[in-house]
Amino acid sequence: MNTSRNNFGNLPTVTKNLLIINVIIWLAQFVLLRRTDVDLTQQFGLHFPASDNFRFYQLITYMFLHDPFSFSHVFFNMFAVFMFGRTLEQVWGPKRFLTYYMVTGIGAGLVQLLVMYIRISAELPPEMFSMVNSITVGASGSVFGILLAFGMLFPNAQLFIIPFPFPIKAKWFVIGYGLIELLFGVANRTGDNVAHFAHLGGMLFGIFMILYWRKKDKGYGKFY
Repeated sequence: MNTSRNNFGNLPTVTKNLLIINVIIWLAQFVLLRRTDVDLTQQFGLHFPASDNFRFYQLITYMFLHDPFSFSHVFFNMFAVFMFGRTLEQVWGPKRFLTYYMVTGIGAGLVQLLVMYIRISAELPPEMFSMVNSITVGASGSVFGILLAFGMLFPNAQLFIIPFPFPIKAKWFVIGYGLIELLFGVANRTGDNVAHFAHLGGMLFGIFMILYWRKKDKGYGKFY
């Protein structure tokens, strides 16, 4: 293995820029909120369409924001982009990888809004008011799309996942992770502020994209 490719400066262009942009924006969120009380989440996070704060551009901007007081939120998302995104970009090229990242992120947001609409329709105040005014942020939809793509293109790649003391094939990791997200999403536990269906939405749109590309250009990648 050429270890020089593990250096940050040698990362593929889109992967490197995604890491830089997300970290800079997270730092801006943190500093502005702490020092000026300016909350970028209110303007650029994804609001429910019934909210007065909803804007269409939020379907794009929300995926570049993270919880300003949670370093782990941005760290683990960007770690996944670093670990798996660079491989996909090397296989697909920068244009296709960026397209995939954006489409899965937007798709995740759309699925999240759909699930919120279904849940809000079944709720009564004050729960309905709380859900209408909730905000979604994070790159997790695109990250789950990346995980899905890696599992489909490299199904037998051995992954070492903490805390398991043994390697797990990528395809089983992706399937297992998807099932866990589905279970947590359906359970809808009180106090759970994770957008599980947005994660699943990223995976769903990832499948659509890969199936489309597979049909469009035969022999491009593999489908399992």
